[in-house]
Amino acid sequence: MTFLSYLISGISLGSVYAIIALGYTMVYGIAKMLNFAHGDVIMVGAYVSFVTTVNLGLHPIVSVVAAMLVCTILGIVIEKLAYRPLRNATSLAVLITAIGVSYFLQNTALLIWGSATKSYQSLITFEAIKLFDGQLVIRSEAIVTIVACIIIMTALTLFTSFSKMGKAMRAVSEDKGAALLMGINVNTTISVTFAIGSALAAVAGILLCSSYPALMPTTGSMPGIRAFTAAVFGGIGSIPGAMIGGILLGIIQIFSTAYISDQLADAIVFGILIIVLLVKPTGLLGKPIREKV
Repeated sequence: MTFLSYLISGISLGSVYAIIALGYTMVYGIAKMLNFAHGDVIMVGAYVSFVTTVNLGLHPIVSVVAAMLVCTILGIVIEKLAYRPLRNATSLAVLITAIGVSYFLQNTALLIWGSATKSYQSLITFEAIKLFDGQLVIRSEAIVTIVACIIIMTALTLFTSFSKMGKAMRAVSEDKGAALLMGINVNTTISVTFAIGSALAAVAGILLCSSYPALMPTTGSMPGIRAFTAAVFGGIGSIPGAMIGGILLGIIQIFSTAYISDQLADAIVFGILIIVLLVKPTGLLGKPIREKV
């Protein structure tokens, strides 16, 4: 039963990583940018949820909607002010800008909410499920997180496959110039991509803090790095790859912590990533990109 408990915890944690990884994989797949400030958008969403429920005393559903709305606006603003002027700049310039935006968000949160760790109150209130005469207890947060991940992945796959904006996103991903010639508004498409990724980051922040109730300005840093690793692991630019990479990463981390060492868990995760990339450089579901010369 202990093994099953660890497995469920790993899938739950991996589901959070998968939702976060979607932001990375969508932005990179469409805009060819690595938004390393994405992890801090998670933190902002969690703080908005905390303030809405604790300080304002509003309903948890209102808290989730408010967090998604704030993070959506934040994602659009970040894209317009920080990344759009660098659309044709070098990848190094974009990377430095992303790091700058990340530190800006962290320090802004530090000024607003302080450095003290806040105890996040889970928005999930129904009781845990007990199986096998109580020997296996599945926490309500784990159930909601896994179900939310499945729903989000399914909805996003359908959106990108069948909606007009989803088709525009795929066209921009293939060739921005050709998409522009076909009448697609590239700037709007990329802004919508940032908006969707940031809204999902808010959901991920709430789910993460519901399972691990410690909230501080650096809350999103390490999960953001792990989620980026998951996106690379599964094949950055691939939505199914983000899900598979995130879940595998969560399972590896939980089992490494439980059976080997808590201090070595991250080293094991990144070590396995290196091995996978040596064997398949594009990730598990990534496709090789051919460049014409």
